[in-house]
Amino acid sequence: MALHNDLGKSGEEAVIEYLKNQDYLILHHNWRWKHLELDIIAQQGDELVVVEVKTRTDNFYSDPYNAVTPQKINNIVTASHIYIKTFQIDLPVRFDIISIIGYDPYFEFDHIEDAFHPPLKSRHK
Repeated sequence: MALHNDLGKSGEEAVIEYLKNQDYLILHHNWRWKHLELDIIAQQGDELVVVEVKTRTDNFYSDPYNAVTPQKINNIVTASHIYIKTFQIDLPVRFDIISIIGYDPYFEFDHIEDAFHPPLKSRHK
């Protein structure tokens, strides 16, 4: 496995522990549907929380959360919709981004709750 994959995997594992310590219930990790993936799906109280994790060794060029592009947001929202229908979930949904900088076990977390909302689709042609 490439080093960046190892870093991403260890970052996601650290986030899962972080979320558990914050009283989140982890429902799924790396849930896939076709070519789409959700990093972490959790529940906090009466809210479903979809967490996108971005891990970098440093933020010299850019903060990790900047890698969450409009296309990535569309993919997350699409996968979340399928997840909700598949598991028949009737909870409000929140989309978080957790940026991680550093090396395991010396990670720094930046948890951005409610980081984005699903984009509105125009019905106009």
